[in-house]
Amino acid sequence: MNDGRIFREAWIDGVNKHYPGEPKPGYVTPWDETPEWERDAAAAVCGQVRDFIAVSGGHAARLTREQKGRFVAICWTAQMFRHFEDPKPGYVADWSDLPVWQRETDADIFERIEGTV
Repeated sequence: MNDGRIFREAWIDGVNKHYPGEPKPGYVTPWDETPEWERDAAAAVCGQVRDFIAVSGGHAARLTREQKGRFVAICWTAQMFRHFEDPKPGYVADWSDLPVWQRETDADIFERIEGTV
């Protein structure tokens, strides 16, 4: 499975688990229907998480869930600035401004990737 798909499937699973109520359809769009820019961003962030885990010598496992989620969130923010000249504020919100469901989903994403390393 490619890095982008791993990220996207972890995102969808996290949204389904943590989102309060019915998520927006775009939040759970399957990989094959995901826009190209979003596939590229997902693959890039997955790669950054893998690299981070590798350069930590396995010690990234000692990070808290919040630290893991923050890392995913900041990597995603960088991708939004890469792909959009003027991204929507929600795409580049700081960790403290993200809803709890999104923070939990980002931590889940890190842990899913971690499980593949």
